[in-house]
Amino acid sequence: MALLEGKIALITGASRGIGKSIAQRYVKEGATVAFTYRSSDEKARELEAELTASGGTARGFKSDAGSLAESETLVKEVVEAFGTVDILINNAGITRDTLLMRMSEEQWDDIMQVNLKSCFNLTKAVLRTMLKARAGSIINMSSVVGIQGNAGQANYAASKAGILGFTKSVALELGSRNIRSNAIAPGFIETEMTEALDEATVQGWREAIPLKRGGKPEDVADACVFLGSDMSTYITGQTLSVDGGMRM
Repeated sequence: MALLEGKIALITGASRGIGKSIAQRYVKEGATVAFTYRSSDEKARELEAELTASGGTARGFKSDAGSLAESETLVKEVVEAFGTVDILINNAGITRDTLLMRMSEEQWDDIMQVNLKSCFNLTKAVLRTMLKARAGSIINMSSVVGIQGNAGQANYAASKAGILGFTKSVALELGSRNIRSNAIAPGFIETEMTEALDEATVQGWREAIPLKRGGKPEDVADACVFLGSDMSTYITGQTLSVDGGMRM
């Protein structure tokens, strides 16, 4: 049997990159996937068609994860469509990189709104459903940068570090209800966002990693399958680094 057979998963920010790979992997493992996107209706429909082509069930929902009101509406619509939410993956995220002395208040606030507040929004919105079921797995996408920091990313690092504290607190609050909360901290994952980097920079990153390569979105998706499945029922409040040994 597929690892996620019968599970209903809600994945934010899944129209590209890591989120898209998670959606693809989840459908392959038997999950019904509800995914969110913010801009391109065309790309969302294309992903829907791709995910359902092999007989899977998936639907895109246009929603801003940074808005509590939209998050509550989203969860209501997903529950109406599929009955429940078994797995929540808070993947939505952006970057606004610059040195602190040049960073604007808007660049700071944008990151906190999308990266950190979205975790609060979606988790709060889905709680009633998971508490009723007395089961659930919440997976929050952090970053190696949230653990060790990075010059030029004070806003991003702070948001991703905040996710780690949020994840542990939720695990403590909801463990007695059989609701698990874990984080994933990807390292250098080669996606559309990294394609803008010059080759010398990319090669420098690769050389600093013990496995001598960047990660693939599929590597993170596999970790999400593990944390969303029954293979991890005794794991909560943890951060799983998917970084090729980068932080070791």
